[in-house]
Amino acid sequence: MAEGHRHHLFHHKKEDEPPVEGAMYSETAYGSGPEGAYAETTEVAAVTEPEVDYKKEEKHHKHLEQVGGLGAAAAGAYALYEKHEAKKDPENAHRHKIEEEVAAAAAVGAGGFAFHERHEKKETKEEEEEAHGKKHHHLF
Repeated sequence: MAEGHRHHLFHHKKEDEPPVEGAMYSETAYGSGPEGAYAETTEVAAVTEPEVDYKKEEKHHKHLEQVGGLGAAAAGAYALYEKHEAKKDPENAHRHKIEEEVAAAAAVGAGGFAFHERHEKKETKEEEEEAHGKKHHHLF
């Protein structure tokens, strides 16, 4: 492996890439020392957080919720089809029962994903309301 080359599973920001948005402040202290005119340089970079588009994020979670619901419906329909095939084809009934169980598990997983995305959508909506001061905090 080449020196300095690393494998990553996720995308990382390049090390020499400057901050996306921010203000740069630089200060140099001048003096008359034996080394020359420059004594110390201090640089401070302030990175601002990018503005979050809550409507776009909420729409994204809504779309994923709908995809999860469609996946659950499709997997459930396939499980019912395999159940029917198990009764209709007794020679391969065991195979059809296994495929029915796999499809049922996929339907449960897709339903869980849809439920998760619904929760994320609600959380995004609450974050938007808090950011714009619309949220009333209840004590009880």
